[in-house]
Amino acid sequence: MNSIHSQIQANKMKTAVVMTFFILFVVTVSFVLGKSLGYGSSWIGMGLIISGLMSFVSFYYSDKIVLSISGARKADRQKDFDLYTVTENMALAAGIPKPKVYVIEDTATNAFATGRDPQHAVVCATRGLINKLSRRELEGVIAHEISHIQNFDIRLMAMVTVMVGVIALLSDWFSRSLWFGRHRDNERNNVSAVLMLISVILALLAPVVATLIQLAISRRREFLADASGALLTRNPDALASALQKISGDREVLEAATNATAHLYIVNPFKGKNFTAWFANLFNTHPPISERVKILEAM
Repeated sequence: MNSIHSQIQANKMKTAVVMTFFILFVVTVSFVLGKSLGYGSSWIGMGLIISGLMSFVSFYYSDKIVLSISGARKADRQKDFDLYTVTENMALAAGIPKPKVYVIEDTATNAFATGRDPQHAVVCATRGLINKLSRRELEGVIAHEISHIQNFDIRLMAMVTVMVGVIALLSDWFSRSLWFGRHRDNERNNVSAVLMLISVILALLAPVVATLIQLAISRRREFLADASGALLTRNPDALASALQKISGDREVLEAATNATAHLYIVNPFKGKNFTAWFANLFNTHPPISERVKILEAM
């Protein structure tokens, strides 16, 4: 039987491995594409700077943007007593400031956390989640979201988003340079045909591979939040039961978009059937059955 602590450590190690591979992948792609156009390694720095600037606004204002898109309102302690007090208790257990609490007036069952750090965090749940789960199951869900905040998952995903932006930006620059012939002819002649072929293949495949790595990290963080949340409540079965109820509710959350889907505890587009292997590669969440199985083994 796997302990909660062993699950947490295993997920942290796997995430570190994937992140290391991702950084190496970004540097390799940047170097190869830059070298093939005669720019050397300067593309690495340019890509990081521009992508970092593009991500600055979303990093500091992502919570407000997400809440606005989702049509969420600030929770009221009396009207939303269970959600409000459960969030207080879980934040106290985790040793972090109580995050702001919001509610989406939708009968679908789901929840998410956002913000850049524990001092600027938000927990949001749907009306359906509050009404359809028991208090113990609600504790499991909120503990999962508090764990995302405690583990700085939002900051990690912001870093990953920057790296994905770098890859997309460099690939676009490479394609435009080839199309408009902006690099000098003598530089082009000095580049071997093999290197140019590799560069073209990387330019086409790199954005897809980068997105797959981003999704792999996102799914790994869901496993980690499950384990960390179970550690907070000391009740893995409560979260497992909540996940089964949420996934069993086939109602699609209308407020969710492709930009916010990865934030939720369960894929908000539950009406869609992601059964194909290829489709699962682009799913933002691991299978519920696998998450429940791990929780039940703790």
